Amino acid sequence: MSRRGDGAAERVLAALLRRGARLAGDDGTGTPVLWWDNGDYPGDSRITASFSGGRRQLLLDTGTATYDLAQVTAVWRSRPSGPDADERVGDPSHRAHARLQSEIMLDGVWSLLDARWLPGKRADELRAHNKIFHLARAIDLGFSVPDTTYTNDPGRLVPAYESAGGRLVAKQIAAERFQVDGAPHRTYTTVVERRHLTSRHRIRHEPVILQPYVDKAVELRVIVVGEQVLAAEIDVSGSTAARDDWRHYDNDRVRYGPHELPADVARRCARLVADVGLTYAALDLIVTPGGEYVFLELNSNGAWGFVELWAGLPVSDAIAGWLMDGGNP
Repeated sequence: MSRRGDGAAERVLAALLRRGARLAGDDGTGTPVLWWDNGDYPGDSRITASFSGGRRQLLLDTGTATYDLAQVTAVWRSRPSGPDADERVGDPSHRAHARLQSEIMLDGVWSLLDARWLPGKRADELRAHNKIFHLARAIDLGFSVPDTTYTNDPGRLVPAYESAGGRLVAKQIAAERFQVDGAPHRTYTTVVERRHLTSRHRIRHEPVILQPYVDKAVELRVIVVGEQVLAAEIDVSGSTAARDDWRHYDNDRVRYGPHELPADVARRCARLVADVGLTYAALDLIVTPGGEYVFLELNSNGAWGFVELWAGLPVSDAIAGWLMDGGNP
């Protein structure tokens, strides 16, 4: 389930075909695979849920074929679009209304599928992605976590700054892009300097995350697929741009490679993902110069393509294996 052109979905589809799957509609005996996007509904696809005589039927008509959704065994929500009304529905308010009705319909239909979901259904993803929710669960499971404050109270900034010894970082609650004066904008992890304290009143406009700066030997992106745990280390020591946030992707100066997690840390990562109700997640950790593993956050549908390409981790094959047989080799 993903938008067209999703490179991650293309890599997993190739891995599925290597495992003997086939595209739905093609001849053969392999497990059929259908790539469909929520954005095709309701404009280009039709979904029907009918209940009669104590029985139910769930059908998806893509315009080229009709599928009995009772036959679906596994669903991967990669990067699905939102529902999109037919272009003939021109009024913006009407289009928004159609999208809302369609989201409710989809959530209801998906809730009835007797299928495994990766990483989970939409509601599961949203809950698990909430930083307050998963940080609390990580602490309960024994992860080392920096002292953390979530707040929109300007009066909390100076105490947090002083408590961190003047080494404080600020992060967004959700790393979503937005616009400032019509220009695209994205906020990265920001080191709070003393001069920023005079602008602390701005915090009241939206909540912020405040944490002490954690010294790092390397950063980790840990990918959990079912019970499989794959870790990539990200060494930003040679990059000024990516030093405080590797998402700047300064690849000429950043080193990527596989990382072997201690067994207890790997188990804790897998347990956290299951504990928040998911079958997949990307976790961000720091390894300190002293060798301590510090948990930062969990991304319920976090990116993994770059760690497969640059660190050599077989993530697409792990996902394909989970979809076809629950992850068994």
